[in-house]
Amino acid sequence: MTNAAPLTIIAEFATTPENRRKFLEICAYDSARSVADEPGCRAFDVLLPENEPDRVILHEIYVDQAAFDSHLTTPHYQVFADGMATLGVELLSLRRLATHRA
Repeated sequence: MTNAAPLTIIAEFATTPENRRKFLEICAYDSARSVADEPGCRAFDVLLPENEPDRVILHEIYVDQAAFDSHLTTPHYQVFADGMATLGVELLSLRRLATHRA
C-alpha cells in the first residue's frame, strides 16, 4: 500500500445521437474491467447528466497516480481509447483531483 493520496479523475465527453449507445457500451466495459482487474482502481462510474443527452462523465478513483498510469496501459483502456477515436467522441475536460488528508 502506498502513502500517496488517492487520485480522482473526472472526464467529460461529448457524444452524438449516432455514437452515444456504442460509446456507453465501451465505457461500461472499461469500467467493469478496471474495477475487476486493477487492484489500484477503487471506483469507476459512468455518469449521465440529466437534460444533457450528448454528455457522458467518467468518475474514477485510483489509490495513487501510479495506479492511474497503470490503467492507461491496460487492454481494456486501449479498447476505450480506440473506440473513442473511431466514434469521434470529444474529450471536453479532464480533471485530476488529489484527496486532501487532514
